[in-house]
Amino acid sequence: MNIQKYLAFVKAVEYGSFTGAADALNYTQSGISRMIGDLETEWGVSLFERGHAGISLTSDGLKLLPQLQRICNEHEILLMHVEELHDLQSGMIRIGTFSSVATHWLPHMIKFFKKDYPNIDFELLLGDYTEIENWIIEGRVDFGFLRLPTKAKMETIFLEQDRLLVVMPQDHPLANCDKFPINELVNSPFMLLEKGGNAEISEIFEQHGISPQVHFTTWDDYAIMSMVENGLGISILPELILRRIPYQIIAKELEVPAFRTIGIAMREQKSLTIAAKRFLEYLSYKKDGGPITEL
Repeated sequence: MNIQKYLAFVKAVEYGSFTGAADALNYTQSGISRMIGDLETEWGVSLFERGHAGISLTSDGLKLLPQLQRICNEHEILLMHVEELHDLQSGMIRIGTFSSVATHWLPHMIKFFKKDYPNIDFELLLGDYTEIENWIIEGRVDFGFLRLPTKAKMETIFLEQDRLLVVMPQDHPLANCDKFPINELVNSPFMLLEKGGNAEISEIFEQHGISPQVHFTTWDDYAIMSMVENGLGISILPELILRRIPYQIIAKELEVPAFRTIGIAMREQKSLTIAAKRFLEYLSYKKDGGPITEL
């Protein structure tokens, strides 16, 4: 039971609340509070200050936190070794991802993986780049798909460069152009796709010193495509998300080609569960037709 109390303490610090820790560990809020109380009684110290604004570590709690984190990390490694002994007969792989990867890469990877390991389950968390980075740092996911380079220090694996294309309605005056002129980006209402703080499209504007007429901003690729189809403006989207789409839009390469670099990021590859490590071996099965990249 002590390891569960230690985990309750560490998770309460990570999430900043007993409720967040309860959700992460599948306990009730009162259960987490009781375990923290047991530790405080057993050790004769106060670990948290409790108030209307939430909880905060006391000086004693702050001193004990590093050691308890190490104990919980070692416990996680122990469970990983136990899992290896069971030869991947069960387990959960948690992945942070954005919509284009979730739609066009992960289904094929999971399909091939499940043929070999049918009892491993998956949890996919969809978010923007900043959210995914935070999930990795907090341990909410085993690893995540991100635009490289990442802002935080993480271990990464390069996967692919994804072209950024201008999308426009079918009746746009430049619908028949060979490549879209950079300066023409300012002459139509612009629908801006921003996936968190790591924003490659804004970087294109800064690189060329232009300021488009941004009429709409979202991190939802499909909302952008629908608005473009309805003639509300133009946008720039990654080529990956433009596969097999139902929208009547036209995509053109920029006259100065632009790309985003997609990769996998994690805190430490050596600390991944055996199931997560094994899944990374299936990264070559990203698209229809089997392997496209040998890592």
